[in-house]
Amino acid sequence: MTAFTLNCLIKAVIKMGRPYPKFTYEDYLLLPEDKHYELIEGELVMVPSPGRKHQRVLGRLYQTLSRFLERKNLGELYMAPFDIVLSPTVVVQPDLLFVSRERLLIITEANIQGPPDLVAEILSSDHEKDRGIKKKLYAKFGVEEYWIVDPEGKSIEVMELEEKGFRTVGIFKSKDVLTTKTFPGLNIKTFEVFS
Repeated sequence: MTAFTLNCLIKAVIKMGRPYPKFTYEDYLLLPEDKHYELIEGELVMVPSPGRKHQRVLGRLYQTLSRFLERKNLGELYMAPFDIVLSPTVVVQPDLLFVSRERLLIITEANIQGPPDLVAEILSSDHEKDRGIKKKLYAKFGVEEYWIVDPEGKSIEVMELEEKGFRTVGIFKSKDVLTTKTFPGLNIKTFEVFS
């Protein structure tokens, strides 16, 4: 199927008012590159461009973690957009992701094949997606740690994977120092991420 054919199919399905067909990673690869999408259980979801505050917080968090990881040689850190292929019908692009040195084989030139050790999502307009479906997907596929970063509330919620899903181990606000089991020895002054 060509990109043109896929776009025609999507438009036809929308006009007919029918539910979307299940798309796969092969279909996803045919989408135009000028827009960002995620594939959630076979449904294409367009990801809007983030705003200024989102990008500033992402940049600060990335810089802080990147400096720490370079000193400790713990693994690799990436920012969106970079695909994580969790299954043929689930492809996500979290704002930030980390893969430990022991698991670097899941990283290819094109994408990440399987769950990273840590994923961070910075809340923007669609809070429910990050707190709902994406949280469930990350747990289902075995992401060990999930951070929800809230620029408006100036907080970072750190969750660890347990048998029944994610459990919140801390909500770090402006005067707190964020620590995490994924990065032993890391201390992030939360206010610096949001200043």
